[in-house]
Amino acid sequence: MSAPGSVVDRADAFAIHQPRLPRWAPVAVAVAAAAAGVAVGLGAGLESRVQWGLIAALLFVAGLYAISARTEGVRKAKDRLATSLVWGAFLLAVIPLASLVWETVRQGVRVLDGYFLTHSMNGVVAIAPGGGIYHALLGTIQQVALATVIATPIGLLTAVYLVEYGGGRLAKAVTFFVDVMTGIPSIVAGLFILSVWIMGLGFGYSGLAGSFALAILMMPIVVRSTEEMLKLVPNELREASYALGVPKWKTILKVVLPTSLGGITTGVMLAVARITGETAPLLLLVFGNPAINSDPFEGAQASLPLYIYEQWANGNSASFDRAWAAALVLIIFVMLLNLFARLITRFKAPKTGR
Repeated sequence: MSAPGSVVDRADAFAIHQPRLPRWAPVAVAVAAAAAGVAVGLGAGLESRVQWGLIAALLFVAGLYAISARTEGVRKAKDRLATSLVWGAFLLAVIPLASLVWETVRQGVRVLDGYFLTHSMNGVVAIAPGGGIYHALLGTIQQVALATVIATPIGLLTAVYLVEYGGGRLAKAVTFFVDVMTGIPSIVAGLFILSVWIMGLGFGYSGLAGSFALAILMMPIVVRSTEEMLKLVPNELREASYALGVPKWKTILKVVLPTSLGGITTGVMLAVARITGETAPLLLLVFGNPAINSDPFEGAQASLPLYIYEQWANGNSASFDRAWAAALVLIIFVMLLNLFARLITRFKAPKTGR
């Protein structure tokens, strides 16, 4: 304990008796900043309410800092300034996302019903209402499923090699090419499959061709996410398995992979969500089809991103409504994939005993 009258006691007493702003002060400053932002916006002739909001946010940060510095001191004012900037950055990230979701829901519910989900565009005039997305939804599910079947084993085995076996020049080369593939534009993957699969080998447009391009985009994400999950497995688990005489391949199969299964599944689902909205490769390889084609290995096939692009390109009211509804279905599809990944992560995570 410090002696009475020491420097510590004086500092504590100063902290206790230092003036503080009341809890309602930030709210009052926010209301005043909002009113001032509207007044400045109207006076300057600014028509965008986003500009009004930015002006109000700047006035709030400056006003709260000035009042806090005068009342509580510069140190507390800097703390409030940092907190305001963090909240401002959070709102700048959330508001566009919430606006995007709200606008998609508002526009998409106009034609989204059971008929829209169970019918195709076969025989429907582009400028006329009606039609649906069954053919596009079926194509997206098949193409994404094929891409997942192709990319997941290759990505998983590559990550296992890099973490458990790699260490030489080959591992460095594989890591380099994985990093390069991560930044490849989707149109480049589509052009590669177009030149090799369709023009080189003579195969036709199909959902499988699109799946090849999507798999190329998916593989580096699977490799990177799986690699990080495998690195998180404690080495003690591997060493305990080796001490029992279990060979390395069985240790990987029975100990390492089950321990990191939840994280691996999450990474795969995030990769699936990443490729679900790709349009550029499908324009080159799948080619689009207004009718239902349930065979991804033969003939042109539709997909949700391609359907949205085609409907918006038609440039009429009925097509715009179908495009918004298809975009809403695509968002719901990706959201369900992410929820599924979270459920698997929750139930497949290793249970620690008490």
